[in-house]
Order: sequence, then structure tokens, then C-alpha cells
Amino acid sequence: MDSQTISQVLLTQNQAASLLLYQSVLTQKVGKAFVELLQAIRYAEVDVQSCLQAYGNYFHLLAAHNQNWENYLITEILRRENPFSYQAQKQSFSNLPSSLIAAVHHDLHILQNLSECNCAVLSMWVQNAINLPVSPIVWYLEEANTDVPHEASLMGKFQQSENWIDITEDLAAFYQKYGVGLFAQYQALRWNGENLEGIQHFDGIKLDELVGYESQKAALQKNTEFLLAGEAALHVLLYGSRGSGKSSLVKALLNEYGKDGLRLLEVGKSELKDLPQIVEKLRSAPQKFIIFVDDLSFEEDDDAFKALKVVLEGNLTARSRNVVVYATSNRRHLIREYFADRPAPKDNDEVHAWDTIQEKLSFSDRFGLTLTFSPADQDTYLGIIYHLAAEAGIEIAYEDLEFKALQWATRHNGRSGRTARQFIDYLTADIATGGVGEAGEVGR
Repeated sequence: MDSQTISQVLLTQNQAASLLLYQSVLTQKVGKAFVELLQAIRYAEVDVQSCLQAYGNYFHLLAAHNQNWENYLITEILRRENPFSYQAQKQSFSNLPSSLIAAVHHDLHILQNLSECNCAVLSMWVQNAINLPVSPIVWYLEEANTDVPHEASLMGKFQQSENWIDITEDLAAFYQKYGVGLFAQYQALRWNGENLEGIQHFDGIKLDELVGYESQKAALQKNTEFLLAGEAALHVLLYGSRGSGKSSLVKALLNEYGKDGLRLLEVGKSELKDLPQIVEKLRSAPQKFIIFVDDLSFEEDDDAFKALKVVLEGNLTARSRNVVVYATSNRRHLIREYFADRPAPKDNDEVHAWDTIQEKLSFSDRFGLTLTFSPADQDTYLGIIYHLAAEAGIEIAYEDLEFKALQWATRHNGRSGRTARQFIDYLTADIATGGVGEAGEVGR
């Protein structure tokens, strides 16, 4: 390998090693493969196979991410947490320490230099290092954009800028508005018992697809808008008949307000004990969070009950204004109670037994807002059917559609929004495959 190539590789390695804030950009799989490839090129004369394998690994990872090297680096800059991104979320750019800004300038200059060391350059270095007759295939995309819409504008500025340092203030504004890490990349997340994880393919249900419970929808939207405005939004309990659309309504909020900084975090009942810890993780983020607990109920002496009570009522820690709990349940009284629990005059176990009963029965009152979803009557059910049929583009006479829909409800799960959706899905598929038999055949 000629001396010029050696010096270029060494310079690139030294630059990569000198990052002050954005080291995490090179600790992910593609970044690590880049660093390992530089090392393999440096010692290629000693170990040819390792050099070729390192290039293959680097190529494979770029292809798997479907990104050019430059776009990968920019994406990592936008998403990775570091002291600058953390502080930029909490205060204006003018108030950030000058030494922190100087470190950002240093790193952006280096990262821009590293972005110019693209797959074509590395391919040439590999060819030179081990005297290949032709250079290895270069990974390159004509169009390389982010799959996260709000990143597109700033990514474009990076791509067009001759000096990334000039984008520092725009980068700080991006962090302040959208945050970093999972909260910037995903609108829907879940708690897996130890960490947060993003949900790649979230339910796309829209608010205008949900009909039949307009007052409940309006109340929930208004409360969510309070949350987004930074006001003291209420925790909400949605309870009522199964299949009435309680969960769908909460999910639809994210599709309506995700662009405004709303995030939905799903927490299973078995993880409710972690709620205080989860809330502390969310407290400093710029986004607003709905902690979504589906199908909530408790057994007696359930530890999850105590954890949720702390979040709903608070403790010595101030309530986080960017977090609310939206829970759904089929039960008005969330804690299961048995007749045997009720005190009788002969009971000697507890002096104030009725106080314990009232504690159980009043737990749902700790939610500031309770929305009731009554079973759908025939008019409500058919209203949902007509709406969904129109959305699906189904063209059937109202009389036939009504007859089929009512027959479906009778033979299946009764009148509800869920039943209506199942019927329309069935009918749509039946039409698409050339079916649509007689009304009496639907659902057989």
C-alpha cells in the first residue's frame, strides 16, 4: 500500500477517535463496521482476508439500512443522545455553554470529513491495499432519504451544506422540538419490562373512521389538546362494553397528533409496577406522552394497583406535566370485589372494613376524567356500518347492507364497533374475490 493511502487511513482513524460528543454515531453497527474496515485496510498487507471480510460486512450493513454512508451519518447525528442534544432540549441555543458549542463544531467538522470517506473511497483504498485488479463493488443509492418525515428538512440542509458547522443552531432547534433517540424516531413505543422500544408498524386507525361515540371522542380530544398545550391534562379512564372502540380511539389520537409531538407508550398490566420509573424517564423529554394501559383491572393486593395509584395521585415528586395515563377497562370498578369481602356484623377481622371496600370501589375516581361507552343500540351500530361501508367504497343498497349487517351481529358478537369493522372487512374481501352471496350466506 502506498504511503499516501496509509496517511489518509491514519488521518481518518485519528479523526474518528477524536470525537468529543458524538462518539455514539460510530458505536452502532454501521459505524463500528466503518472503524473496523479502516483498521483492516491499515493492516491489509498482513491479513488480506480480514480486509475483504471487513469491506463485505460494511457493504452488507449499508445495504441492510438502505442508506449511503453520508445519509447514515446524518441520521445518526439527528437521533443519537449526547450532552448537546440533551441540553438543547431544555434551554435555548443562546444559553448553551460556549465550550459545549465549541465541541459540537469540532465534531460536526470531523463527521463531515468522515462522510466524504464514502464507500467509493473505501473501495479504492481496499483495492490499493491488497493490489486487486478491480475495486470492490461500491454501495450507492441515487436517492437516499429518511423514513421519518420530520427529519427530511434538516437532512436536506446537511446534504446541501458546504460546512456542517453552519447548521449547529438548526440542529439544536431540531432537538428542542423533536427530541432524540427513540422519541424522535418513533411515535409509538412500548415498555418491555426493562427498556423502551419503538413500534415500527403502528395501527393506522384515524379519528374520522370512528363514529358512534362523538361526545366521548370530543372530550378525549380536548383533554389531549390540553396535554399538547402544556396544561394540566387529566388522567382518563375509558370503560364500557367490549368492542366499543375504546382502544381504537386512544390509538387514533396518535395518528391525529403525532406530528404535534404526541407519543403513545403502551404499558402492559404486568409492567405497571414500573410506572414511576417510566414517568421519570419521560419527564425531561420535549414530547407529550400518553401512557396507554389496555384492559385494566386488578386483583386484591395487586402491587400494580399501588404503582398506578402513585402516578395518578402523586407523591412527594412533582407531577410531570408531559405525561398522562389513558386506561381502558370493561369494568367500572377496577379492583375485583367478592361478596365475601363485604363486612358482616359478626366480622372481627377489621374495625373499619367499609373503608377498605370504599377504597376499592373508588379507585376509578382517581382518574380525573371517566368516559363511558355504552353498548351500541341498533341505530348506532348501523350508523357505524354505513360510515365504514362508505370509507371502504362498498356499493350495496342500504336495505341489503342493513340486513346483512344485522344478521352478522346476530350470528357473531352482537352489536358493537368491533363487530361492524369485522363485518365490513369480511364484505370487502368477499367483494374483492367475486363473492357477495345472498344475505343469508354472510358469515356461514
